[in-house]
Amino acid sequence: MKKELTILGIESTCDETSAALLVGGKNLVSNVIYSQIEEHKKYHGVVPELASRAHAAKIATVIAEALGDQPLDYVAFASGPGLPGGLMVGRVAAETLAQFKQVPLIGVNHLEGHLFACDFEGTQAQDRLQFPLVALVVSGGHTELWYVKGYGNYKVLGRTRDDAAGEAFDKVAKLLGLSYPGGPQVSKQALLGKRDAINFPRPLLPGTWEFSFSGIKTAVSYYLRDHKTVSVPDVCASFEAAMVDTLVTKTLLAAKKYKVRHIAVGGGVAANAFLRQEMQARGAAQGVSVQFVERKLSSDNAAMIALCAYKKLQYAEKTGQPLQANINIDPNMKVRNWGK
Repeated sequence: MKKELTILGIESTCDETSAALLVGGKNLVSNVIYSQIEEHKKYHGVVPELASRAHAAKIATVIAEALGDQPLDYVAFASGPGLPGGLMVGRVAAETLAQFKQVPLIGVNHLEGHLFACDFEGTQAQDRLQFPLVALVVSGGHTELWYVKGYGNYKVLGRTRDDAAGEAFDKVAKLLGLSYPGGPQVSKQALLGKRDAINFPRPLLPGTWEFSFSGIKTAVSYYLRDHKTVSVPDVCASFEAAMVDTLVTKTLLAAKKYKVRHIAVGGGVAANAFLRQEMQARGAAQGVSVQFVERKLSSDNAAMIALCAYKKLQYAEKTGQPLQANINIDPNMKVRNWGK
């Protein structure tokens, strides 16, 4: 593109209200995030109605802070998947701003954003992803494995059949009486425990690329029921080891099957230190490079939404195909190829 487009991204799919300004597809001018942790902490999980209210209360302020007095070429927002109320708040805010500024509106897939966030280094988008690759998108609400030939060119290999990885971490934390959000608390306790103390199951589901984490969670529940005294650090360390082993093993098997030398990992659980350590070490042993999203952009954020919109604009210009605006919200949106 000849002009350095300025895109405002909006993210409101779950419990972060975010807006970000991206210039020229590379320069991240702002990335404002309002977290709703305090609103949901006492419930040990996200309450959809409370999330919607918090988005509605904060989104105008977040957008104003991110945009400032900058001119705009496009407004982008996450149109799915996510909580219906949050998606609607984001859609209305984005549509209102686009009409006020007289610029086009682009809806993008939130999960694609998690993959594209791997391209950011600091405040710059660097096109760090190397194709073809196997992508692991792993968060509180989703766990998916993709074969990716390029931007907008995907084959979904498998998804979770039940709990997402981040959801399993939060539920185990609740069983142990740890505070919300549970993932960081479990990982903190795991540093003090033994990873081989308890042999929790590894649900590898041979013959499929799908995931299932409810069994590990149930195994933890039964262990706590059957033991009067437990070591919380050992439980956390053993649980985390089972989760990470499952994620790493399946991802590396997919890389081997599809004969790729690159893996990308995005989403909130990508911040997990043990997952990063194991994926990097075992990937190197298999001759595979692993690109993780930076921790500060692993959770939901609008920078990844703006970048995804920019990549879609690039694709439309390069191929001559109509831009897929996707402005209708879809709480159950699946990733799909841009060329279809």
